[in-house]
Amino acid sequence: MDTLQLLKALEQNPRISTADLADVLNTSVEQVEAEKDHLEKTHVICGYHTVINWDRTNTDRVSAIIEVSGKPERDVGYDKIAQRIARFDEVTSLYLMSGNSEFMVFVEGQTMREIADFVGQKLAPIDGVTSTVTCFLLKKYKVEGVMMESEELKDERQLITA
Repeated sequence: MDTLQLLKALEQNPRISTADLADVLNTSVEQVEAEKDHLEKTHVICGYHTVINWDRTNTDRVSAIIEVSGKPERDVGYDKIAQRIARFDEVTSLYLMSGNSEFMVFVEGQTMREIADFVGQKLAPIDGVTSTVTCFLLKKYKVEGVMMESEELKDERQLITA
């Protein structure tokens, strides 16, 4: 079985049936199920997610991206700081980055005040965190490869002729 092709198919459509996957991969349903189970147990597949446009619901939700600078610790580098940050429910994603800051932290809350309190009371006091910069998301256009607006935008690129 082509594991890479299986992963690409699941990435495009995590809801695809096992039978359809078997057809696409030209294999049996049992082989697909066994491979998916193996990939989940070895954390190659880490989850199946739904992208929701919360702006179209009647739900208060605020998202922010926080740049976090930190000081690495001997023998563990940045891993210990990352583990401390990742444990908070407000944190939806966490990345070690190159550039001006060591971490990029994505958080969600119900209000800007809730996120500000998270930064001031939970994130900034972590040992090893030296500074934070918080940017609130104003509008999401594309999330995880999915456009948030359903209307087709007119192609405004200029036609080039020779």
